[in-house]
Amino acid sequence: MGKKIENLIDEGFRVSLVERAFFDGVFEIPHIPGPDKIVIPKGMVPFSLRNHSDNFEDFVCFYEHDIKFREILTNTENCVEDLKRFPGIVSPDCSLYIDAPLCVQIADIYLNRAIGYYLQQQGIYVVPNIRWGDERTYTSELLGEKVAFQGVDKHSIVSVGTYGQIQSSEAKRYFREGLVEMLNELEPEVVLVYGSMPEKIFGDLKDRTCFIAFPDWMTRKKSVQ
Repeated sequence: MGKKIENLIDEGFRVSLVERAFFDGVFEIPHIPGPDKIVIPKGMVPFSLRNHSDNFEDFVCFYEHDIKFREILTNTENCVEDLKRFPGIVSPDCSLYIDAPLCVQIADIYLNRAIGYYLQQQGIYVVPNIRWGDERTYTSELLGEKVAFQGVDKHSIVSVGTYGQIQSSEAKRYFREGLVEMLNELEPEVVLVYGSMPEKIFGDLKDRTCFIAFPDWMTRKKSVQ
């Protein structure tokens, strides 16, 4: 078992996880190589509820409050064998608040890729989660690159989450703008969507890629009651 890290500062944002990684862009975001074969999950279960899954055909995802998946960030090594029970995971959805300082938004993108890279190196099938904050992360106007999409291969499979992310008109605007930029930049073959797919956001984009929707966990459980 690896040593337990009490918080991210103890080990400089888990740099030991990416010692052999390739890095993308000026901010050196760890690169998660695209899989040899695209695998579509039969369902998604949040990390904190993974033991409540009816079977082990779900992918583990992190579309929940950050505190509920703290363990994967601070104790990554000791989560590996447990996660191998499942056919794959979506890399962590570290919160990118649009009103957070840019350095914090970039740090959360880094953690997403760093954890995803490490777990992939341990033999786990990893789908990169794509999460953006404000326009500074999904356009190149300020930074000269679209940092939200660094560390991910084009023409592959990615995942996004709408659950809890599109509640206000401002949030809907940022999500829609970032989604369009993601499709332009990565040209993914498949986009997994955890949560609802409102027509106003996704309607005219459905011919751009293969979107596959998964209900959030509470909706899913209610539908089988």
